[in-house]
Amino acid sequence: MIYEVVKGVGLPFLGTLLGSLCVFLMRDRIDPTVEKALGGFAAGVMIAASVWSLLIPSLEYSSDKGRLAFVPTILGFMLGVFFVLFLDVWVDRVLCKNSDLQVVNTGAKNSAIMVTAISVHNLPEGMAVGIVYASIAFGGADMSFDFALALALGIAIQNFPEGAIVSMPLKAKGMSRLKAFGFGVISGVVELLGALLTLFVASYVICIMPYMLAFAAGAMMYVVAVELLPEMSRGSRSYVGVIAFALGFCLMMAMDTALG
Repeated sequence: MIYEVVKGVGLPFLGTLLGSLCVFLMRDRIDPTVEKALGGFAAGVMIAASVWSLLIPSLEYSSDKGRLAFVPTILGFMLGVFFVLFLDVWVDRVLCKNSDLQVVNTGAKNSAIMVTAISVHNLPEGMAVGIVYASIAFGGADMSFDFALALALGIAIQNFPEGAIVSMPLKAKGMSRLKAFGFGVISGVVELLGALLTLFVASYVICIMPYMLAFAAGAMMYVVAVELLPEMSRGSRSYVGVIAFALGFCLMMAMDTALG
């Protein structure tokens, strides 16, 4: 069981790490078509994961509340949305006015928001992975390790383009490859810490699992709506992002259905 937990907790971080390594394959700038494809694929995976891996399980965990089973899910979802919204506004009004953050000549604000947003939504994602494995370990839910692995693999697949989306634009705007890679890895470390923290305090958070799962979904959906969808649909080649979005959505849906 320990091996299954370690594998599940480490997979999402591995996805971010591998995605961040893409910065070393880049020459001068990221190709706009590639960026649209990466963003669209990540958005599709995140939406499917939010529904099948997070929101539906959240509703199932609250089934004992009868017709009010949706209440914890809605509350958790909205908390996730407003939590990332708050940090987004904080980055916009506070961090981006700090001259120390001007690490690139242009686009420092957007880069800072993207790094922070990805890192922030990775935290509840990591907590979601940790809480699923903790629930299995403590026998608090009718879940299998296959289901937990499907969630971890789905997030890892999503994290691969996210790692690239964080590191590659930073390099394109003038940051060194190593430093841009470091920022990408940091966004994955946050997720790893979230999973480990949740496992450590598992006996205290199992009771609020419906809220936590929905919180992760809300945070993910905010990033999709604010950062990924606008980018993938911008310009004349928006169809590339749409196709990648559909592929990412179908892949995650298939994984959740087959392994869940």
